[in-house]
Amino acid sequence: MRCLGHWTVQGIAGLKPRVATLAYPGESRLVVDCGDILAFDTAGAWLLDALLCHLRGMGREVELVGLAPERARLLELVQSRAARLPWFAPPRPPGWLARLGMGVSQRWQEAQGMLAFLGETTLSALVALREPRRWRGRLVLHHIQHAGLDALALVGLLAFLVGVVIAYQGATQLARYGANIFVVDLIAHAILRELGPMLVAIIVAGRSGSAFAAQIGTMKVSEEIDALRTLGLSPQEVLVLPRMLALALVLPLLTFYADVLGLLGGFVVARVQLDVDAASFLDRFDDTIRVSTFLFGVGKAPVFALIIALVGCYQGFRAAGSADSVGRHTTLSVVQSIFLIIIVDAVFSVLANVTRLGFR
Repeated sequence: MRCLGHWTVQGIAGLKPRVATLAYPGESRLVVDCGDILAFDTAGAWLLDALLCHLRGMGREVELVGLAPERARLLELVQSRAARLPWFAPPRPPGWLARLGMGVSQRWQEAQGMLAFLGETTLSALVALREPRRWRGRLVLHHIQHAGLDALALVGLLAFLVGVVIAYQGATQLARYGANIFVVDLIAHAILRELGPMLVAIIVAGRSGSAFAAQIGTMKVSEEIDALRTLGLSPQEVLVLPRMLALALVLPLLTFYADVLGLLGGFVVARVQLDVDAASFLDRFDDTIRVSTFLFGVGKAPVFALIIALVGCYQGFRAAGSADSVGRHTTLSVVQSIFLIIIVDAVFSVLANVTRLGFR
């Protein structure tokens, strides 16, 4: 056997699997020639020692040749200190059942971590409610501006276009039966009950939830959060509560704004495609929509806000080590926020149908 190249710590991760998968000749005596090894350090000595032990354990007589004297002394030093461990073959990749189990275990640990974070944040909120001076008003206003005022253009445009799309889809069907006026029912219920709050929550999760995770993750990597704790400040009070309060205030207002723009987009299409004038539109809207329908949609917004803020901050706190970790947890925050928002919205819909809340 000839050993070539660099046997150093930089290449041992790739060298060990290659050595472990070699097909050894059947002779009982083997000569290991180390004359062509270009670089050799402690990691290489450990690997060579493990190889020799493995061959001898197979009943082979092994002769080592070509190893420079200083490298031989390093090998002897490693042999004198190294624990005699069995030579393991590269681990086999886990099967589908093992991967399923690992996935379930990972999700369970994620859920436990989220619940612990929710509990810690709740305790901080209770302490802050008892001592209002702990609330940081400037931070709340800063996040209101970022999550609310800066998002008005995007939310308004998308809500208007969603109203246009829904009205167009309904207009083509309703016009066949001469039921043009019922386009108001379609637009109003779709926008006020479901699409308005859902659209706003998804946009805010993509903008603000990801920003929360990235900001807190960067602070975690640069050890600024440890500095806050050293100064005696609670990260929950400084970083989490202002963001939660800001989103809880902003999301209902953005939902109302999206409702208005969505209805406006639907009215434009109803006026152009179905000849529904403003007076007829408003009369039908007044007849078919109750206040509870609007309140049902707006009432979901604070719940969505808490989900977005909690998930974004939690993923930010989980980032560690590098910018890659920050990016990965930022992406996770958006995915998990949208996933939970859809689940909670489905629960709201089921409860509304059971209780007939918001239906006329």
